[in-house]
Amino acid sequence: MDATTSGASPSIPFLNIVDEPPLSLAPPLPQNFQRSQRHCFGNSAPGEFPLAASPSVVLHVLTASDLDPQDLAKLEASVKATCAFFRKPANFSPDYQLSMSEVAALDMCQKRAIFKPMTMEERELLKQRCGGSWKLVLRYILAGEACCRREKSQAIAGPGHSVAVTSCGSVYTFGSNGSGQLGHGTLEEEWRPRIIRSLQGIRIIQAAAGAGRTMLISDAGRVYAFGKDSFGEAEYGAQGSKVVTTPQMVESLKDIFVVQAAIGNFFTAVLSREGRVYTFSWGGKLGHGSRTDEKYPRLIEQFQALNLQPMVVAAGAWHAAVVGRDGRVCTWGWGRYGCLGHGNEECESVPKVVEALSKVKAVHVATGDYTTFVVSDNGDAYSFGCGESSSLGHSAAVDGQGNRHTNVLTPELVTSLKNINERVVQISLTNSIYWNAHTFALTESGKLYAFGAGDKGQLGIELVAQQTERGNPERVEIDLS
Repeated sequence: MDATTSGASPSIPFLNIVDEPPLSLAPPLPQNFQRSQRHCFGNSAPGEFPLAASPSVVLHVLTASDLDPQDLAKLEASVKATCAFFRKPANFSPDYQLSMSEVAALDMCQKRAIFKPMTMEERELLKQRCGGSWKLVLRYILAGEACCRREKSQAIAGPGHSVAVTSCGSVYTFGSNGSGQLGHGTLEEEWRPRIIRSLQGIRIIQAAAGAGRTMLISDAGRVYAFGKDSFGEAEYGAQGSKVVTTPQMVESLKDIFVVQAAIGNFFTAVLSREGRVYTFSWGGKLGHGSRTDEKYPRLIEQFQALNLQPMVVAAGAWHAAVVGRDGRVCTWGWGRYGCLGHGNEECESVPKVVEALSKVKAVHVATGDYTTFVVSDNGDAYSFGCGESSSLGHSAAVDGQGNRHTNVLTPELVTSLKNINERVVQISLTNSIYWNAHTFALTESGKLYAFGAGDKGQLGIELVAQQTERGNPERVEIDLS
């Protein structure tokens, strides 16, 4: 019974215990006994395990176990003899002075997709930038890979065409193809999903679609683009002068490890592995605080002032948005119809936090023509912007004058997606003012739902006679696994 609840404490009798010598369970050791010890480097003592006798086996075990860089550091941090083995030069090429832990880290780096194509000079430069240790390089690469992949699969609702990325990195495209934006080497439309075979051997982790153009991001941080050029990159010459019908690597981004790209109406935004956002092309919405056009990628400095590290970036027709590591959402650009979510239709030349979402921890954001979607960490979806579009996901009712409903100036919960009883992980919607918009919603279980315009077959579902759009989410029969 607890003394604190029973009133006075009962008296406890104390017994005197006589100290006695411990019971001997084994005969005493002779005075000249020499205790045998195990040593890493080995000697003639029997029963020891000499690590130094088989260093290649030890290296294989360390590399095959995919140890964390911190674990490798701990192996050589102690003053014990075992750890001294991991600190001394391992005598392995290419650098015979590297310790066993450093060689293991280097071997694991050589397995990564971003590291393989690097020259010796580029690898050494990366090592010095990371602090002079291959363990730090490995930690840097692993952190980037963790940032790269957020969904197991992905579906992108482009302007008149759609892109689907499977969990194994294959890419399917379908819909309009007037500029070669499907990447099949032709200009023919595709009404059913078709795999891009020229990407064989390249694992794609993310896709973006704009008006007549598609961009793909590989697990090596490379950007591939195809379709109509309308962004003014230096390698494509004058604006709109070239049509590319198969994926081509974007040379102006080859020195940036890109993990995500977004295509707006007349501008592009990319997110680097380090959490930096670069924008280029027409300047009304690039987030630099001015209206100057940018031909080459330029870092947005406003995020440092907001103490926000971008994790997701989205580019709409005339506006853009990011989600920070802390769950905050920032928007900027043209605020028409309330697509910035600040409660008005004013423009913002630099990123501004959406205060109406202060109690929501966002994990994903998507932008359309004049619409924006935000997905929270509990799977709820919020949208705001132009009320005329059925792609916004709210009520599909139409009044007597043919108007759908008023514009949504601040974020509102998308109840039609809430009713499917599925946890939403990703939203994609059309981001061009020249096409009727449609929206994809991907759930945690891998199911794909679509709503909005479907006049080009971009919904992936059949429409009844005279019907051109779907106001409520409907399941798309496609296997993204």
